[in-house]
Amino acid sequence: MRYRFDPAAETMPRAQLAALQLKRLRQTVKNAYQNVPLHRKRLRKIGVEPGDLKSLEDLTRLPFSVKGDLRDHYPFGLFARPRAQLARLHASSGTTGKPTVVGYTRKDLATWADLMARSMACAGARPGDVVHNAYGYGLFTGGLGAHYGAERLGATVVPMSGGATERQIMLIKDFGARVLCATPSYALVIAEVAEKEGVDLRRSRLKIGLFGAEPWSEAMRKEIQIRLGLKAVDLYGLSEILGPGVACECEEAQAGLHGWEDHFIFEVIDPDSGKPVAEGTQGELVITTLTKEALPMLRYRTRDITRISTQRCECGRSHLRIKRIIGRNDDMLIIRGVNVYPSQIEAVLVGLPEIAPHYQLVIDRKGSLDQVTVEIEAAQDVAPDPEAYARIGGAVRHQIKSMIGISTEVVVKKPGEIPRSQGKAVRVRDLRPIVR
Repeated sequence: MRYRFDPAAETMPRAQLAALQLKRLRQTVKNAYQNVPLHRKRLRKIGVEPGDLKSLEDLTRLPFSVKGDLRDHYPFGLFARPRAQLARLHASSGTTGKPTVVGYTRKDLATWADLMARSMACAGARPGDVVHNAYGYGLFTGGLGAHYGAERLGATVVPMSGGATERQIMLIKDFGARVLCATPSYALVIAEVAEKEGVDLRRSRLKIGLFGAEPWSEAMRKEIQIRLGLKAVDLYGLSEILGPGVACECEEAQAGLHGWEDHFIFEVIDPDSGKPVAEGTQGELVITTLTKEALPMLRYRTRDITRISTQRCECGRSHLRIKRIIGRNDDMLIIRGVNVYPSQIEAVLVGLPEIAPHYQLVIDRKGSLDQVTVEIEAAQDVAPDPEAYARIGGAVRHQIKSMIGISTEVVVKKPGEIPRSQGKAVRVRDLRPIVR
């Protein structure tokens, strides 16, 4: 069934939206209470039953959920439906232990496809477009999430996944793709390989890029747009909540990601105290699902750092906007007393002359102090001359110090020496000893 754009759903008056959220919140809490032992135990501990929710303000009475809950109840302990009633399972890579497993009923999958189609339409994709999908397929939610959303929209999907970059470039040209779906770091890899092959993708039919799955800076957006000749649109989602399609920028304003409030409640809290912060104040994003059957999540702490605004967008949509994710709580580095997110360093690096937009941060400990080494890559047209590399490194070191306020070591490498990613880029290598 093709997705049908419903302007009433996206421009709903906020009072009407709040009433719908309260109705669906009660249903979600009832589902969690009746079918998930962990949620029932926690709600009973604080003396809250589903019928006790009289207003949206009562949401703050509910306990938080965290990623560790999924790992502690691996694999199916947080599901509100028997495993036999699930249509699909997805999971994280599990590189740091047990993977986090998420499940979907057929209704959940239909909701996901609808929201991803809505997000694509919000970004400017249209029925009949060729959508080149370079998100990874498999247990990662990105590939299949974008795939079924594009099909629901009525687009033609090229299910490419990651890798085989030269072939990706050929198919983008030959099939006439108008929409590219990928991580922003892999979009830059596609641009780089195309340039090496003498292919100017700015002359292709690409017009829109839906990029997500990792934090990225405004500087990287500009770099991608210049090199691929498209409009780079920010897409947000996480598997614990749904997958891609939780929020998306609109093509008109690109002034924050519209969070689909008819399916989720968004809060921003102080990461340390857990208390809600005022609108427009930076903090940690918390999301409650409102329509998921298999895996209802109550006040899930995403660890993503952002701000929100309920001011109506110039596009006419009434759903609140999530400002650009600057990083995660667990990605934040404390370098000699200064809090730094990798995306802040990226914003300084991307676009600087004589360097490529590829980097890694190597964190180590010297005595009692943390030290960061920024590994960057010289641009293709820079001669591999030690003096030139020393000059570039000094300029980058000065720029980071003046813009962020931290002192770093800078290592300039030859073109191609920084590892490339076909999915989520590995930006930080932490060599500090583990304290047990």
